[in-house]
Amino acid sequence: MHAIVITTLGEARSVELSDDAHHAEIRRILGGSPDRAVYHREALLWIHGNGAGEGLPSNLPAWTLACAWRGLTLDYELFGDVVITGRTSDGDAEALPARLAEQAHTVTATTLETIRRWQQHPPASNEAGLNELLAYAARDVAK
Repeated sequence: MHAIVITTLGEARSVELSDDAHHAEIRRILGGSPDRAVYHREALLWIHGNGAGEGLPSNLPAWTLACAWRGLTLDYELFGDVVITGRTSDGDAEALPARLAEQAHTVTATTLETIRRWQQHPPASNEAGLNELLAYAARDVAK
């Protein structure tokens, strides 16, 4: 089953999970018990299940993608690496559709590119920066 891993360092990489053992593989990738979150009707975001991310770094690229897919600004962060799979109509994991995988790669790259640009030309405020980033992500998922 095709999936994407978005790391806290901003890497989006494709992975193949076995159909019959994908939960164990997701647990291994995340380093602990996974929770599923739905931010797109065709996808599941598998996040580390330790609550508020205690001890895990924030994952801005995954948060940006989740915001773009939901069409709103989440008022909480996502922590640790995130695995994205497709979602069946009954809520189980399946292969991630190619267009959603492409969106995950594009939004991750856009997030890193935007952060690099901010190092040279910081946004006027945190709010302005987030608005800019989310506008780019909305553009990326609308393609």
